Amino acid sequence: MTQTYKIRNLGCAACAAKMERKIKALPGVLDARVNFITQKLTLRTDSTQIDDLVRQAGDIIKSLEPDALLVLPAR
Repeated sequence: MTQTYKIRNLGCAACAAKMERKIKALPGVLDARVNFITQKLTLRTDSTQIDDLVRQAGDIIKSLEPDALLVLPAR
């Protein structure tokens, strides 16, 4: 399953690269791309783990850039 999420207040390209590396390392993540220009995270995962992985990705983003926020789609 592939999902794309907006990241608000992503202010640093180097931080985006660090986020991408750390998110890719999470078990269950098949691929992750953090695009500084578009301010988006594209996450490809095993669909059974998506909610937990999105939460973990949000935690990683917040830990590297405290003002950044992963925006979850409305359900």
